[in-house]
Amino acid sequence: MKEIDKTKIQKAVKMILEAIGENPDREGLIDTPKRVANMYEEICAGYNDDEKIHLAKTFDVSTGNIVIEKDITFTSTCEHHLMPFFGKIAIAYIPSDKVVGLSKLARTVEVFARRLQLQERLTHDIAQAVMDNLNAKGVVVLCEAEHTCMTARGVRKVGSKTLTYTVLGDIDETQKNSIIALMR
Repeated sequence: MKEIDKTKIQKAVKMILEAIGENPDREGLIDTPKRVANMYEEICAGYNDDEKIHLAKTFDVSTGNIVIEKDITFTSTCEHHLMPFFGKIAIAYIPSDKVVGLSKLARTVEVFARRLQLQERLTHDIAQAVMDNLNAKGVVVLCEAEHTCMTARGVRKVGSKTLTYTVLGDIDETQKNSIIALMR
């Protein structure tokens, strides 16, 4: 995994400040390039994390009961505008023979959310990680998010939300509808 080049980010931020007509050496902006570089190190930490680590510690189960964890909050960064989007994710899976600790599902969300993202990819990648690492019979991931690239700029539709979901594995239409109702 590659470390973030904070020096390069600082230079780029200084250039942006100059390009918009600001003085990067004025009191309020002098440390801005450093702060922005530190921010990108934090919000892009998912590139240096691996969901397999978080989903590796499992527990044997003999039931096929559905496991649902919902209202997992997240913040991510839109890869189109480099602006935040945030919301809640619900994960439901039908175990085949093992379950994972509930905090590990939230950690898996963080791995993918802390990368430049599209909401559709975020939703799918989380579902695929649960499916692959837990050998689940089926997985449903539901994501509801507000995108600041839509609320703070462009059409400026504050409060609008985008809903995406991914269904993988052996889940029929009736099960899917029931699971999604429980997840909301």
